[in-house]
Amino acid sequence: MANENYTVNNVDSFIITGFDNLQNQKLIGFLILIIYMLILLGNGINLCIILTDRHLHKPMYILICNLAVVDIMYSSTCSTTMISVLLAEIKTVSYYSCISRMFFYHLGDFTECMALTLMAIDRLLAIRLPLRYHSIVTNLRTFIFIFLTWITGFAAFGFLTSVADNLPYCKPVIRYVFCEYASLVRAACVDAEPYFTPSTILSMWVLCGQFPFIMCTYGVLAYNVTKLSNNASRKQMINTCSSHLIVLLSFYAPKLVSYLLTRIGVVLALKERNALMIIASVVPPLINPTVYCTRTKEIRKRLVGVFFHKKNLPNH
Repeated sequence: MANENYTVNNVDSFIITGFDNLQNQKLIGFLILIIYMLILLGNGINLCIILTDRHLHKPMYILICNLAVVDIMYSSTCSTTMISVLLAEIKTVSYYSCISRMFFYHLGDFTECMALTLMAIDRLLAIRLPLRYHSIVTNLRTFIFIFLTWITGFAAFGFLTSVADNLPYCKPVIRYVFCEYASLVRAACVDAEPYFTPSTILSMWVLCGQFPFIMCTYGVLAYNVTKLSNNASRKQMINTCSSHLIVLLSFYAPKLVSYLLTRIGVVLALKERNALMIIASVVPPLINPTVYCTRTKEIRKRLVGVFFHKKNLPNH
């Protein structure tokens, strides 16, 4: 598939050109910088609250911690590149920096999807099997499943990274806004289509496999919530499930537009693709900590206690 006249990895850096045709680049850069700082602040607060309060060392909060770590990694790999290009006007990214950023970006994308799946299963078990929940969902098992999702991500995207690393690059230009697999493949001197097969399989598995599965779990949850006779319990469950749905839709909506619409013949211009990439990379990590800080009762109470110097006593 590769042209034999080119040698592998014959470029030592890439030039990011995805913002070249945009106006008000400084303004966009400042907006991304502010959002990135809020992402770090929000997820950092969630991590600190949960890690320092032993009464929150429970499976649901461990999963929220995992999501916060993923959000920080996911947003950092792309936001720092965009901030550098837009504000510092440094468009050049070294070859190995670009390759490593691509790996951690896709790893974060995958582990976020898996984190949302684990959280949906956790809520399903809590509502369907309330009496057996604490014996089934333990801290140890939660850590094991989180570990397995990370290992799976490392294996899958380690393979994609090795594919990208062995492509012959003759055009050190990336037309997108940060380093990711599709942009690197399009910068290589190869017929790009065959190299999109593994990434397409992974994308379709996420969108056509995991997303419907998660939606089915919430369908079952909704059905069970309607059967609850206690209005207080029903309200609490609706509040919890709505929080998860907000997080879920903020993550999947840009992907549904990007992947599914293009598969049915809707042609997206480069500007539109780049806009979707930016939204997909900064909006979910910003929404996630906001939702869990404001809509999760225990985290909200602890946060209020920190600001007003009140000590929250554990519930017995």
